[in-house]
Amino acid sequence: MYSSAAPAIQQTTWQQALARSCTQLPELLNYLELKPSAVPISADAMAKFPLRVTYDYLSRIEKGNPNDPLLRQILPIEDELAFNSDYTANPVGDIEAEQVAGILHKYHGRLLLITTGGCSINCRYCFRREYPYSGNQTSKSVEQEAMDYIAQQSEISEVILSGGDPLILNDARLSSLVSQLEEIPHLKRLRIHTRLPVTLPSRVDPLLLTWLSKTRLATSLVLHVNHPNELDNAVGDALLKLRQAGVTLLNQSVLLKNINDSESTLCQLSEALFQYGVLPYYLHLLDKVSGSQHFDIPDADACQLYHQIRSKLPGYLTPTLVRERSGFPYKSPIL
Repeated sequence: MYSSAAPAIQQTTWQQALARSCTQLPELLNYLELKPSAVPISADAMAKFPLRVTYDYLSRIEKGNPNDPLLRQILPIEDELAFNSDYTANPVGDIEAEQVAGILHKYHGRLLLITTGGCSINCRYCFRREYPYSGNQTSKSVEQEAMDYIAQQSEISEVILSGGDPLILNDARLSSLVSQLEEIPHLKRLRIHTRLPVTLPSRVDPLLLTWLSKTRLATSLVLHVNHPNELDNAVGDALLKLRQAGVTLLNQSVLLKNINDSESTLCQLSEALFQYGVLPYYLHLLDKVSGSQHFDIPDADACQLYHQIRSKLPGYLTPTLVRERSGFPYKSPIL
């Protein structure tokens, strides 16, 4: 029988806390005081895309509530197994955008480095849940090829670190990678897409803050928060430290059925983000990846909802409603 208490993380490193993440359904259900009969869990869905979630994130889920909006983002359920030909393994054209190992080059002036396939949390709607990371990430053995490609593309001014989650990597690896980017004279900006400050606030430690504060590249960090319940004081403290290190903080969300598809939830999210110094950036319509169809909502409903939040929020707290389309040279605004 699993203990219903989370493993003690107060006096551990972020790496140790990450290693103790919840990866088994019985452990998850026991901790959240849920009976298997209360949720439509699926071992087959979990076999296709494993369960992974930190205890920091689990601690924000209401125990005994099978409909908790955070739980629904990480719980493997039977709906994922339904076949729909409109949902594919490569919904946004990542495969076609590969240039050399680890580099996706879709848009003018910027490109993306796939730094790792690892994450601290496996979101069930992840558009890269079936991405072939093996051979398509910037491992040390192929990073010189990636740097050579960037150096040859003089119009590139911004590099985006993505994955997986780049902050899964240790600071020695990240600072080495960024140091090489700094040597390319036409680069001006560094962007990091990450969930770690939310799923594991202890990741924002002195080593991370040191190299972030010293880089010559103007640095922004794009979080991924879908619901205001994902934010708490520990997350707020981590975000404050990042701001003090000179990092610009932005957020992108995905519009998800029965999770954040309401005016009140999205308005609360924008207000909560701004309280912690984060500007709402994008509200994405769902990328149609296989197994995610139960999260999708009709475009007409999304547009109506967006009109509602735009009428309630100031412009700077209203994220741009977008869809990523394979082969398009930019994110496509919906309204």
